[in-house]
Amino acid sequence: MQPSRDGALRRAEECFDSGAYLEALRRLVAVPTESQMAGSQPALARYCEETIPALMEGMGFEGRVIPNPNPSFGPVYVGTRIEDPALPTILVYGHGDVVRGLAGKWTDGLDPFAVTVKGDKWYGRGTVDNKGQHLIAIEALRAVIAERGRLGFNAKVLVETGEEQGSPGLRDMIVQHREALAADVFIGLDGPRQTTFMPELKLGARGGIAFDLVVHLRNEAHHSGHWGGVLRDPGFVLAHALTSIMDQDGKILVEGWTPKSVPPGVRQAIAGLVFEDIPGLPEADPKWGEPGLTKAEKIFGWTSVIVLAQITGHPDAPTNAVQGEARARLQIRHTADVPAKDFLPALRAHLDARGFEGVQIVPVAERDVFGAARTDPYNPWVGVVAESMTLTAGRAPNIVPNSSGSNPSDMFIEELGLPVLWIPNSYAGCNQHGPDEHALAPLLREGLRLMAGIWWDIGEGKRG
Repeated sequence: MQPSRDGALRRAEECFDSGAYLEALRRLVAVPTESQMAGSQPALARYCEETIPALMEGMGFEGRVIPNPNPSFGPVYVGTRIEDPALPTILVYGHGDVVRGLAGKWTDGLDPFAVTVKGDKWYGRGTVDNKGQHLIAIEALRAVIAERGRLGFNAKVLVETGEEQGSPGLRDMIVQHREALAADVFIGLDGPRQTTFMPELKLGARGGIAFDLVVHLRNEAHHSGHWGGVLRDPGFVLAHALTSIMDQDGKILVEGWTPKSVPPGVRQAIAGLVFEDIPGLPEADPKWGEPGLTKAEKIFGWTSVIVLAQITGHPDAPTNAVQGEARARLQIRHTADVPAKDFLPALRAHLDARGFEGVQIVPVAERDVFGAARTDPYNPWVGVVAESMTLTAGRAPNIVPNSSGSNPSDMFIEELGLPVLWIPNSYAGCNQHGPDEHALAPLLREGLRLMAGIWWDIGEGKRG
């Protein structure tokens, strides 16, 4: 029988239906790769040195483990299969680290490092973020190799172990091993989709910036009866500074914080997005945020700023005193249309112009922060992958110009010059980062089909 696209898709389905995918996922989830936890290094190393190589055995990939330039963080696995230097090369991305397992907080005492199947929901830490997703990419590669006898392109599989901490050291690794990681396009599987009923393609990520606003007036607190009304109150000073940043309806007031323009291709992509209401999740407040923008435009095409925490005095034990200091931590999420370097200088100018020269701006770097980056929706590789997904799914995918959250897109765009494409296979209610993280079995199965179709079509000569 002649090798065929349908044959590759059937092999991908069989991987799921036979239980082979589930068994492989159990082996990946069983490794407690909690990168945010002290003492996680041995597990992170084992994932790269033993678990992933065992998974990819027999696929014709030459594997290597690259130590992190920062020895405090985990390594990276890179598997390379070069069929012909003249063929295009795909850099396939995943991350093997997970957030804290939070054992003891899962429903019915579920073990976060074991996969528990309950109907269509497969529970376990990493089932969607991200072990179950890079497993899809690898098993789909296996299906195409088995059907065709080759991929028809070159592939490099990169699995890092620090994404949940901001990918510390990854950029330096990319720079140091630029030739070894050179490719024509980056394809990663991560994140949730907007719907459970249609495939999705994301083209980058928003960036994140965190900082503290601090009003420090004195080192001591003073009796409120004796000093209230005559000593400046840092809590109120901070409150007024915050209200100068955003009005009562959520409109950002700082000049330079919002995009001056949004590229036409990005606007077009946002306008075509389809959302699904997921039970149990909050509904967007239509009166909050930039006036005149849709929900999709606010999330994927605009800047947002929130107060993560705010304190003055001792909320757990209030005292009758005029406090000496007030502090708030803010977080900005922004698209590639506003450079990250512009935000804090713009805020400084904004506060000074309104008499808040005494309000300090303290940058926060609790972890490495991802920058904003985006692939042009008109990039030819976007068309190739979207066309393949449409052929497999029977409907066009949502094309999201950039993720609402963060990922290391900027590193691969800036250091390797690659168009970056993300294909998520989860949904908004998956509880990633919390107890009861779970995958939906139908989305995993569909993901295997989608990726087998993409790998097949690229191998057939479809090029960006």
